[in-house]
Amino acid sequence: QVQLIESGGGSVQAGDSLRLSCASSGRTFSTYVMGWFRQAPGAERDVVATISRLGRNTDYADSVKGRFTISRDNAKNKVYLQMNSLKPEDTAVYYCAARPEYVRWGPSAYWGQGTQVNVSS
Repeated sequence: QVQLIESGGGSVQAGDSLRLSCASSGRTFSTYVMGWFRQAPGAERDVVATISRLGRNTDYADSVKGRFTISRDNAKNKVYLQMNSLKPEDTAVYYCAARPEYVRWGPSAYWGQGTQVNVSS
């Protein structure tokens, strides 16, 4: 099984920036589509951003377009989420996820333990 470990979360004020990192223990990192998801208390887990195997294609939730940037470094088995102009509504637990091309996002994908992001006004 692939192991994913997130880091970089914390408490910041509205308008500040954070960069989340995700380190993978897998030996086939470059074969996975990677993504960042988030979940607020009492809410469902929603996609934030995804990135293709070579990092050439990215997709973002409408709520974060223009503010967040997902990137990856396959040589280091890492994926990042740069979060700028943070808003209180961005407060959530952020999860790193990985999936082969033939696997759907969900229980069959690989998920990290999550890192907390708190944005105050």
